[in-house]
Amino acid sequence: MTSRTLAARMAAARFEGAVVEPVPFTASDGTRLGLCRVSRGTGGPAVLLIHGHTVSSEMFALPEIRNLVDVLLDAGYEPWLLDWRGSCRLPYNEGRTRYSYDDVSLYDIPDAVSLIRERIGDRDLFAVAHCVGAMALSMSMAAGLVPGLAGVVAHGVFLTPKLSWGTRLRMHLGGELLRSRFAHVPVDIKKVGLRSKYLPVFALASLGADCPDPTCQVLHNSAWGTGASLFEHDHLDQRTHDRLAELFGSVPTWVLPHMRRNELAHAVVRWNTRDHRYARLPENALDHADRIDCPVLLTAGSENGIWLDSNRLCHEVLAGRQPQLDVTYAEIPGYGHMDAFLGRGAALDVFGGIVDFLDDHR
Repeated sequence: MTSRTLAARMAAARFEGAVVEPVPFTASDGTRLGLCRVSRGTGGPAVLLIHGHTVSSEMFALPEIRNLVDVLLDAGYEPWLLDWRGSCRLPYNEGRTRYSYDDVSLYDIPDAVSLIRERIGDRDLFAVAHCVGAMALSMSMAAGLVPGLAGVVAHGVFLTPKLSWGTRLRMHLGGELLRSRFAHVPVDIKKVGLRSKYLPVFALASLGADCPDPTCQVLHNSAWGTGASLFEHDHLDQRTHDRLAELFGSVPTWVLPHMRRNELAHAVVRWNTRDHRYARLPENALDHADRIDCPVLLTAGSENGIWLDSNRLCHEVLAGRQPQLDVTYAEIPGYGHMDAFLGRGAALDVFGGIVDFLDDHR
């Protein structure tokens, strides 16, 4: 997906009085990514929005609800929406050229930050990051590659990924089975067909499911076979629920070993330990958390069905190991993981706390 295509999707959200501008963006390793600026020309602080893996920047701009971009614009901020290489709007999750999360931390996020700073001058730049996007950002910050941010909001997980025992077991044992059979696992059975090799994944996801929609089952009841849950079902607007197969994409199975290594360490670690190109990244981001030079707000839903209390753990660890850091933790009652951004009530229940944090540090 080009930046222009991204801009067309953002324009469809009809942000009142705002200009949607595509920004041509190629990472320094030659990978074409997506970047889009949404502005009302007020000259307010910029906010880089970083999505999670297999979704896209559209998670921040759903047209059927009052979304985070709407809220930021009304509060006087200028959103910048990044589609890093794990976006479902880009071809890399199902492509032959493989990547690791190291690439996101070393190239995608720092290069996006540099480009935005060229455009905004000396205005404040914040970041709001979700899930794997937040993990990648934590590594970028620990490497000192994105200094001088005004503040960071990290939702779901940051420096200390932690899964439930059941999900951990499925990821460590079932992950190898998945990797041996599939290069990626889709979410839309209509695209692959009932006779495809993926049918067992959908069949497993359907066990005990309350919702008849196969895509919802894969995401809410199974999270691609891990047994985790990505959202609280009742929080989704029906129109969002009907678009799940459009909003989520395939998960590449080649990232599973890196994810397992992160989870076993309960820290974000470098995957490419023998490749000199990644030497700028620390082997363990948590060990270099002292390089974090801005306030951080860690948020998580109380019903997070995939990362559990990872961000509460992160807050406790940083408070003990790096007490000089300005890190706070806020739990969102009743929310899961993705519904903190996709939920129909997120503008009232979630986004106000994000804006309050930005206002306090702008």
